[in-house]
Amino acid sequence: MTERSGLFITFEGPDGSGKSTQMKMLADRLCALGYGVVETVEPGGTRIGEQIRRILLDPLHQEMRPRTELLLYFAARAQNVEERILPALAEGKIVLSDRYTDSTMAYQGFARSLGPEAVNELHRLACHGLQPDLTLCYDVDVETGLARARKRGVNRMDEQEAGFHRRVREAYLEMARREPRFRVIDGAPPPEDVFQATWNAVAPFIARVAR
Repeated sequence: MTERSGLFITFEGPDGSGKSTQMKMLADRLCALGYGVVETVEPGGTRIGEQIRRILLDPLHQEMRPRTELLLYFAARAQNVEERILPALAEGKIVLSDRYTDSTMAYQGFARSLGPEAVNELHRLACHGLQPDLTLCYDVDVETGLARARKRGVNRMDEQEAGFHRRVREAYLEMARREPRFRVIDGAPPPEDVFQATWNAVAPFIARVAR
């Protein structure tokens, strides 16, 4: 794997958890402090990844099979890792990613019942085994999250039945119990209050990155 001197922070959580808002707020704070920041989103982040994103999230594609879904997510991720994430880390930048492999583990590995082994093997192949330094996981109850998500417009994943989204949330909380890099943050309060918890979690990691 390419030598890295930067910091890799991922933002995870069920749909409507507020992670995208928090990532933007953190990027603004870090830029104001003089840090080099790269923001990316999954699926997406690159020209090729955005085309894959449109396929994955199009509500017309309800016939998509779970294994197809899994492989498409990793295809977009592989492009993002090699084109944007690894080069930015090698330059000493802070990379903020709206979702990463933990999303695939929660949604496809657990909620779609494809299993952790398949996700881990594809991660090794597609992502050079790259793991985040810190994962911020925003937790909200399913009803609140879906209500928020549907205000922005419904995509194919939002349309999954409520039981699917409950399994996603349970998977995230289980990963957080097992993975020391996870920090679970309550996503229910107002964004400014959530951001204080976000900053408290991030601040100890920032000092090692040069401005």
